[in-house]
Amino acid sequence: MSKQGRTGRGLRLRLIGVVALLAVLPTSAFAQEFPSRPLRLVVASGPGGGTDLTARNVTRTLSETLRVAAYVENRPGAGSATGTGFVAKAPPDGHTLLFGSGSSMVMNPFLYRNLAYDSGRDFVVTGFVAAYPFVLVARPDLPAGTLSEFARYAKERPGRLTYASAGSGSLQHVWATILFRAMGLDLIHVPYKGASMAHPDMMAGRIDLMFDNLSASLKHIESGRLKALAVSPARRAPSLPQVPTVTESGVAAFDGESWMALFAPSATPPAVVDRLRALLLEVVADADFGARVVQAGGRVMSVPAAQQDAFLKSETERWGRLIRQHGVTVE
Repeated sequence: MSKQGRTGRGLRLRLIGVVALLAVLPTSAFAQEFPSRPLRLVVASGPGGGTDLTARNVTRTLSETLRVAAYVENRPGAGSATGTGFVAKAPPDGHTLLFGSGSSMVMNPFLYRNLAYDSGRDFVVTGFVAAYPFVLVARPDLPAGTLSEFARYAKERPGRLTYASAGSGSLQHVWATILFRAMGLDLIHVPYKGASMAHPDMMAGRIDLMFDNLSASLKHIESGRLKALAVSPARRAPSLPQVPTVTESGVAAFDGESWMALFAPSATPPAVVDRLRALLLEVVADADFGARVVQAGGRVMSVPAAQQDAFLKSETERWGRLIRQHGVTVE
């Protein structure tokens, strides 16, 4: 090869290197600057529910401990489809995130035909945060102290007893419907605009039951304003050790925890996703955050990034099968 040819070849290689470097720099620089403004964690349900309370715990740790400004924005509606669809269309810069749950990411595709988002296509998970049991709570004067007693009581009154939820298509609605139909009961569903809005009516005796996140109901149970009949996981909840599981009650088999995770739009730059994952690892490792989760009746949840897709797939298959089996639909 001539000297001129070698010189030309070297120049081309250097130019290729410069172009490659320029292609990488914007993402790297963006990641280094991220976050450049407060993080907005969208909760696709009303204030006061389990997802909302946990999201506020996350923003508290981000802001106070990690010095990363963050806040919660509630966007309820259509069983969490409204807020979830909003984040799916948000600019993929990592500043607008979904604080999602099994309701929005796993169950909605089986409940709504024309969703404004696709859970698998439109989002990337940046980390799981916490998991909570559900607890079946009753008005304090309901003449049943256990789930088996309630089953007998309800079978004598078909179509007369009511159960509340945070809205049609919410996790409270879906899980309660699965449970009651598995028990062979006929109850009336009363949807509210948020779980916390149903509690006063239950305490006043106007609503009979609610299958709710333990984090949202625990204070009412401890005060005696609501009565706990059973919890949803395979094991008893440490914060309510005296309350049996649904399966222990002998009237139906049920095993579920309400998990919560942070999702970003799928086009978010990988370097920003990695930064968000690192921040969440610091959140779940924070002792004060963990103590607040446990105090509310839950457990800190950390799923390695390599296992997150498999976990979501297994949850989707399991609950999708049960939704179809029991004919759960939105109203």
